[in-house]
Amino acid sequence: MSRIGRMPIAVPAGVTVDIAENNKVTVKGPKGTLERVLPAEMDIKLEGSEVVVTRPNDLKKMKSLHGLTRTLIANMVTGVTEGYEKILEVNGVGYKAQKQGKKLVLSLGYSHPVEMEDPEGLESVVADNKITIKGIDKEKVGQYAAEIRDKRRPEPYKGKGIKYADEVIRRKVGKTGKK
Repeated sequence: MSRIGRMPIAVPAGVTVDIAENNKVTVKGPKGTLERVLPAEMDIKLEGSEVVVTRPNDLKKMKSLHGLTRTLIANMVTGVTEGYEKILEVNGVGYKAQKQGKKLVLSLGYSHPVEMEDPEGLESVVADNKITIKGIDKEKVGQYAAEIRDKRRPEPYKGKGIKYADEVIRRKVGKTGKK
């Protein structure tokens, strides 16, 4: 049995979970509403204040979908109660980030500033050299953070670029002069 899939998802007070046909799950909470269509093969039931996901049989595909479905619902519940955030750090001489309304303006050593519009439902906050992305959808927060990081990935020699706050850059030794 899937260890993750069989765990029930506790629904906290102030959160409502609706399960429509075709496994369309809507989660409403204090921070907003999330909806998602989940794999139709899975059986999703609301039992009291818990959501339980069961699978029809033990085929390999069903086993993998079981854990995935449960985790996606759990992430939606966490999103509408606490929300998600990713922190990025901008390192490098002359590299900086600024907010202009809903635009994130990055100076990353290119001949032009890189401008990025905050996607719907996400908010980015800039404090000294840190960019914090906040939102209720875990997937969107992670995707937007990855897109920002892609504008200038950290390089292994000086560590310049945009990195996640919890990321460790494997450093390399540079060239040495001839004797």
